[in-house]
Amino acid sequence: MSIIGWIILGLLAGAIAKLLLPGRDPGGFIGTTLIGVVGAFVGGWISARWLDHPITKNFYDGATWAAAIGGSLVLLILYRVLFGNSRD
Repeated sequence: MSIIGWIILGLLAGAIAKLLLPGRDPGGFIGTTLIGVVGAFVGGWISARWLDHPITKNFYDGATWAAAIGGSLVLLILYRVLFGNSRD
């Protein structure tokens, strides 16, 4: 998958992660979007490195989507822990 594909996947994964973890984030929409893109890369790297599931070239692979969403969720949780939740 090309870098553009990963960015699009990251944007969608970030939006799904935001739906799964509702609330206001300190970075707003832009911060959450960037977390989604970085989370897609991190999730894909973790999947290929430690879970022995190489990243396919298919955009519609369920495991690739799960890795991207999982990476986005982890980064979003870490972001909230480190920088606080603005709902307080």
